[in-house]
Amino acid sequence: MNLEFKYLLDGNFHPDSRVWIYQSNRLFGMGEALNVEERLHEFVRNWQSHGAPIKGAAYLFFGQFIILMADETTTGVSGCSTDNSVRFIREIEKEFGVTLFDRTSLAFVIKDKVQLLPLSQLKYAADNGFINENTLYFNNTVLTKKELEESWIIPAGESWLAKKLKFKSV
Repeated sequence: MNLEFKYLLDGNFHPDSRVWIYQSNRLFGMGEALNVEERLHEFVRNWQSHGAPIKGAAYLFFGQFIILMADETTTGVSGCSTDNSVRFIREIEKEFGVTLFDRTSLAFVIKDKVQLLPLSQLKYAADNGFINENTLYFNNTVLTKKELEESWIIPAGESWLAKKLKFKSV
């Protein structure tokens, strides 16, 4: 699985640009993905804060992660513009029958695919060697473009999971 995504990010965005990651509970089909990407681009083209355009970007990575990014060096993202983005993501959920706000499923790269693991099964997966400290984990808590580039896809042993779990030796 090719995990290179950084080259797709707009290089004209400040490293401190805000990022929101929405993980789908399933992979979007090809037709759905094209539709979602079109909707994302339309949303950021019209995204505003108190009437001023927001310098925004939106991506669908790995067919499963929607990423919104806002460069606040010119226009800050207000509460209303954040509410608009959440409303927009809820529309995507409804239209495509996906869940994008579930924070109890964690995403890993297992056998060269994105696999979701319910938080309740995390200990079992670690105890039985399904995941280990080297398993790549999607850290959806990143908040900036710089963090997205450096800390979004990381080994589980370098994430908050290392404090929570005892990984089997590999």
